[in-house]
Amino acid sequence: MQPNKISMNIILINHYAGSPQMGMEYRPYYLARQWVALGHDVTIIASTQSHIRNSDISIKYDFEEEVIDGIRYVWVKTPKYDGNGAKRAFNMISFVSKLWMNSLNISKTYNPDVVIASSTYTIDNYVAMKIARISNAKYFYEVHDLWPLSPIELGGMSEKHIFIRMMQSAENYAYKWSDKVISMLPHTQEHMKEHGLDLEKWRYIPNGVCLNEWENAIEMPSDIELKIKDYKQSGNKLIAYAGTLGLANALDNLLNAAKEMADRKLVFLIFGIGPEEENLKNIIKENNLSNVILMGSVPKATIPSILAQMDILYIGLKRQSLFRFGISPNKLIDYMMSSKPIIQAIDAGNNMVLEADCGISIEPENTKALIDAIDVLLKTDEAKLKKMGENGHEFALQNHIYKKLAEDFIAVMEE
Repeated sequence: MQPNKISMNIILINHYAGSPQMGMEYRPYYLARQWVALGHDVTIIASTQSHIRNSDISIKYDFEEEVIDGIRYVWVKTPKYDGNGAKRAFNMISFVSKLWMNSLNISKTYNPDVVIASSTYTIDNYVAMKIARISNAKYFYEVHDLWPLSPIELGGMSEKHIFIRMMQSAENYAYKWSDKVISMLPHTQEHMKEHGLDLEKWRYIPNGVCLNEWENAIEMPSDIELKIKDYKQSGNKLIAYAGTLGLANALDNLLNAAKEMADRKLVFLIFGIGPEEENLKNIIKENNLSNVILMGSVPKATIPSILAQMDILYIGLKRQSLFRFGISPNKLIDYMMSSKPIIQAIDAGNNMVLEADCGISIEPENTKALIDAIDVLLKTDEAKLKKMGENGHEFALQNHIYKKLAEDFIAVMEE
């Protein structure tokens, strides 16, 4: 695709936006980098504080600029927080309030043609709309997760809680006034319609992967390479999970399967860090699971070379009604790119593994089903396993490369 004849000034407001160097959240960076390559001017406005980055951003003054790979980042100082309590809510309000009070200056400085609210929580929509109105720009709402439904269904918060009511009002506002709603989940239409969205404004653009990072992946750390080589030379098949070690990821189910299959030539490798790490260590120790290895955090750029050495890749999530709207997990797209067979233990409104025919889909939190799926793949001939991997790889190339997703997003902006 040739660069657009008409260059746009794009503001993307994402509280948690990061980069490959600073850590998650990655989507704003990858989309913005492609937009810059297409000739657009992109400004990401983000908070200095984020629980999903590797470290906090240090600045002296609000609205300091930093250019990363051609993308202008504008940093807003917000107070520190831990967990999901009142301090995090105050952090959100602080971020949005500073943008609200500086809306006119933001508009004059960056002169946007498009303003995108993209911070998971919904109250950034008010300021996105204000900046858009001042600038005579289009206003879009990009939906990552459905808020406030997520803290209601996952966190058990009451619909009457003042925080929830505030988020609900903002969600309804966004559906009413936005020019377009970009959903990262495939089956959100009816929920959004119930809250006031004209479905003519609904568009679906899922999560993606950066093809360049796969084509230019770096070698895995030498200590990991030696371990993998040793496991394979001992005749083991390698089953891996790579991602956050969180309660929602149902890794206890993977450990249960490992316990039942301890007499087999299998090694279960878990790459990543997260809040469940200590609990997993305790389970491994208490059950003497010598076939389960916690590999720790690895550089993002080494993931392709690591996954390439695995035999089976596992992804699971605990059963949650919220998944009825569909899922778009980055780790699953990475798995597909690796051309390896996948076992998915998720109950959701969509099923990318079945759609792509790249592995086996089972119900969540069912250890017997997981063991059976592992057995099936271990008994499957190499040609069929190779075909599964190729199917997943092709599915990811066709549907989840950020270059294409960024072009799709620009097409929506230009409608």
